[in-house]
Amino acid sequence: MKPYLYLLVFFCGLPMLFGQSQNPWKGYFSFTAIKDISQGNQKFVAAAENALFSQQLNTNVSKTVTTVDGLAGQNISSVYYSQQFNKTLIGYENGLMTVINEADGTILKVVDIINKQLPPNIKKVNHFSEYDGMVYVSCDFGICQYNLATLQFGDTYFIGPSTPEIVVNQTTVFDGYIYAATANNGVRRALVTNPNLIDATQWTEFASGSWVGVANFGTQLVAAESSGTLYRSSGGPFQFFSQVNTPLDFRAVGDYVIVTSADKVSVFNTSLGIVSQVNATSIPDLTGTLSCATVAGSTLFIGTTANGVFETTISNPGQFTDITPAGPIRNYIFSLNTQSPDLWMTYGGYSYENFINPYPLDSFGISKFSSTDGWKHIPYEEMHEPGKNAHDLVRMTFNPANLNQFYVSSYFSGLLKFENETLVTQYDNTNSQDKLRTLNPSIIDVRVEQSVFDRNGTLWMSATFFSSGIKSLSTNGTWEAYDMTSVMDNPAADRYNRMVIDSNGVKWVATEANGVVGFYENGPTFQRITVGDEAGNLPVSNTRALAIDKRGALWIGTILGLRVVNNVGAFSGGEQIESQSIIILDDDGVAQELFYREPITDIAVDGANNKWVSTADAGVFLLSPNGQETIYHFTIDNSPLPSNEILDIEINGSTGEVFIATTKGLVSFGGISTDSSDNLDNVKVYPNPVRPEYTGTVKITNLIDNANVKIADIAGNLVFETIAEGGTIEWDTTAFGKYRVASGVYMIFISTDDGLKTRVKKVMIVR
Repeated sequence: MKPYLYLLVFFCGLPMLFGQSQNPWKGYFSFTAIKDISQGNQKFVAAAENALFSQQLNTNVSKTVTTVDGLAGQNISSVYYSQQFNKTLIGYENGLMTVINEADGTILKVVDIINKQLPPNIKKVNHFSEYDGMVYVSCDFGICQYNLATLQFGDTYFIGPSTPEIVVNQTTVFDGYIYAATANNGVRRALVTNPNLIDATQWTEFASGSWVGVANFGTQLVAAESSGTLYRSSGGPFQFFSQVNTPLDFRAVGDYVIVTSADKVSVFNTSLGIVSQVNATSIPDLTGTLSCATVAGSTLFIGTTANGVFETTISNPGQFTDITPAGPIRNYIFSLNTQSPDLWMTYGGYSYENFINPYPLDSFGISKFSSTDGWKHIPYEEMHEPGKNAHDLVRMTFNPANLNQFYVSSYFSGLLKFENETLVTQYDNTNSQDKLRTLNPSIIDVRVEQSVFDRNGTLWMSATFFSSGIKSLSTNGTWEAYDMTSVMDNPAADRYNRMVIDSNGVKWVATEANGVVGFYENGPTFQRITVGDEAGNLPVSNTRALAIDKRGALWIGTILGLRVVNNVGAFSGGEQIESQSIIILDDDGVAQELFYREPITDIAVDGANNKWVSTADAGVFLLSPNGQETIYHFTIDNSPLPSNEILDIEINGSTGEVFIATTKGLVSFGGISTDSSDNLDNVKVYPNPVRPEYTGTVKITNLIDNANVKIADIAGNLVFETIAEGGTIEWDTTAFGKYRVASGVYMIFISTDDGLKTRVKKVMIVR
């Protein structure tokens, strides 16, 4: 964490958070990119990018494990299930190890390898091999011993013949020797009982070359060269037994040797003859390649790079069953959109670090998650018209007058219109009345970013590489484009990000080189908020995030901090609008700028006008309405966030659930600040009754903003009173915070601030 953010940590109340009766966090991870798999007698385990799923083979009961359960969010590189100890070991690219005790679900994070005084780029965990209660951990620097009984590390073996640290891909014990398949130093071995294995001279070369794996196969030692040549040995020199395409995964399980290449899985029997082969092309709808495979009984499990895990039979590998848990297409989710109870997401995008560049082009569909119906994916093939493409899908916008209609922005292929989740029109330079026609009409490179509806039903959008970077599509199908040369020198060279519309109908667009541009079409009138004391007071012209809060203020996120414009109404007067930084006092009373030089990626406003602010490297913050108080600060160190790089935040206004899209996965936090209601007809109180074992708060939802809420016992004694900010309030079941109220029925009196609307509810407390 950066020093200037440190003072914000003191406001975090994690013990308060996790003291609630339920975990406020949920995970929505992808299980499609399979890194490794393992198996026991009745258990199958698969490791995705940073999450795990397993299946009991005798019952077909499945479970998942994610950061919400205690896993790290870093990239997994290997997994191993120990049948004898009923433990699952997970290795990571950064050297972290995690041990899951399957008996009780407890998770232990082991940082010994991370803490070794070695270069960070050689700490990757490549493989686990169990022998006599000990696991030999193959790493990019050598081999570590790990005792499964004591959960403690033993010796570390640096076995290089010239330089100590060499890449060890896999180990096994065979006929009294421990064998190590290395990336560039052959297969090396030493007596497993040798008490001095830490001495590299005790290890000798058994075979030269580059090797992917080595395994004990009963009476034989088997190994795979990086070239795809497979060998066998009964103790003497290796002998050839087969040739495959470049092997990615190599293992011996029971009576089978399984070799996985990107396009094929080959299964060999005890005579090392092929008994089964699966070509990647035979798996229906496979979009990625194969990554690994294993056998349990007569079932062959196949991991893929983009489609999860398939199972088939060894004897007849023609029918495939997808056993992958439902989830997003991938963990990198570029943007979110909520239409309760649905959460929508897009996966395409662009690189901020490379001048908002969409290349290399993405070809992903979009996804919807519903708490009632689960996951649904609209594949890429259904996202574009015949003969066209729909690369880099960045944002979604729903028509508030018709929620069955939505638009998807492509940062390469224009604007897509959907009705009832079916594409009806793709707007680009061929059918937009020339308003999306680029400088070179022969090239379709139409980069539409944010789109948003105004109160008249007109759809507004920002589009890059146009002198008229602001476009509109009216309800009658008329396109308009608005030239921006009056407010910036070379608008066609700038890149445009988010767009919001304030209550006065002014459109605000975040740009990469010109700060924030405001536009009102009935003029037309432009104004720019940029760098300089009399030009807008931004810290930098590169702006990424915009939000209009409940009081009409414009919040601006830049790559160097946060600014607020409280007087957006001054736009109509023509005077220069100035933004303000938020100044807070540290513990020593010294004034500090909030988010000084911190890259802001998104800003979301909840029902109580609090601000969720996400950053590129410091996690996510919840600020009070004026930004003076940091209520929460979540990072990978104190929450289930899988990454501190946040891409997008979206709030379900009906439930208060805050969805946080990171570069390594999607999680949500159970916020309680919901959007306010227009009336008091649907006020709900939960839980009701409050049972003795419940330790959380009572929620009262569907309130009108600024409603007065009073709670009294049956005798009329007031125990709680508050004013609602948004649609939900919480009661901690105490009498004004002094003591827990006794068992009984409590009356809840609700009235609007003008007293014209009232509602009475009840809640029962059982101690």
